[in-house]
Amino acid sequence: MAFWSAPRQGANSFNRLPPDSAYFTALRGYGASWVRLSWDKWPTQQRDFLLGNADDYRGLDDGDLQTLIRTLDRAWAAGLHVVITPLSLPGMRWAQNNGGKFDDRLWQDTVWWETSVRYWHDLAAALRDHPAIAAYNLINEPAPEKNGGLAEHASSEAMARWYQQQRGGSRDLPGFYTRVIAAIREVDAVTPIMVDSGWYAAADAFDYWPGALSDKRILYSVHMYEPYAATSAPNARRKQPWPYPGYVPFGGGMQQWDAARIADYLARPFNWAARNGIGKQQLVIGELGCVRTLAGCTQYLEDVLTVLDSYHAHWAFYSFREDSWDGMDYELGRQKVPWRYWQAAEKNLPDPLPRSATKEFEPIRKRLARQ
Repeated sequence: MAFWSAPRQGANSFNRLPPDSAYFTALRGYGASWVRLSWDKWPTQQRDFLLGNADDYRGLDDGDLQTLIRTLDRAWAAGLHVVITPLSLPGMRWAQNNGGKFDDRLWQDTVWWETSVRYWHDLAAALRDHPAIAAYNLINEPAPEKNGGLAEHASSEAMARWYQQQRGGSRDLPGFYTRVIAAIREVDAVTPIMVDSGWYAAADAFDYWPGALSDKRILYSVHMYEPYAATSAPNARRKQPWPYPGYVPFGGGMQQWDAARIADYLARPFNWAARNGIGKQQLVIGELGCVRTLAGCTQYLEDVLTVLDSYHAHWAFYSFREDSWDGMDYELGRQKVPWRYWQAAEKNLPDPLPRSATKEFEPIRKRLARQ
């Protein structure tokens, strides 16, 4: 946990190819200290990278494991710590690898919990001695609430009532985490474990948790894209995009979103942590971002990061030099990418585009530089 005793800023890497040394060196060159690394887009001979098959997990794929270890080696050589982050678990295949369909099996039947427990037990046993690992992030953006009868951004009272009905069942996210953590601790007693809140890691979704998890080496993570109606790719495709700052849809109604509203919203997880005796150094904003072509994106990044500065918070922006989607690659400015970017993606070739420190990247760049 010593790494997390000071504020740490970094980036997300959700690339379709395992990043090379130049990628990690460039990120470290900006001043980043960590990278949140996911592998579910990487090429594999199996149905699902590392898992083999999310429908029938039988052990880690050795070839994929060696690819992951070599990637961790490159990150460490560049001076970066790594938080490893699967997008899929047994019984919960990432939607983009599942024909665009949300896979709810993990939250319907605890038999899938036991398979996921075995997966994480195996993964921790394989990686526990790698020096790059700064945390195990158990699953990216879980959403057991989605098909479970709880509205997104429901009131704290509604969340609490819902959880009392679900506690001990298959949609009990803290309960699931407790099982996985116990299995990891059988083989690794010290590596920090990062847990995302529910409803896709929403900043208000810790509100229903009754308290901290019992393990003391836990990092609690939320993601910040709210108001999603204004920061997202669907908004960028609107003829008249919702503005930021401005009056936008949120939580089933319309709200004014600006720097003050962002500060109020991001206070939710920090207040929850304080109420439950969790140190602020254990709270992480694991993702934050907005679509770079939107007129208010740079102001949004500045407003979010200003709030996080006030908490001396850990954070990682989304995303660094993504080779399959350019929407939050701020080094590209606001211009559309040329066709050769998409040609490379179609052929699974390396990303051919140069990058530079644009004004759109400045809210992030200046903070990484002073870390």
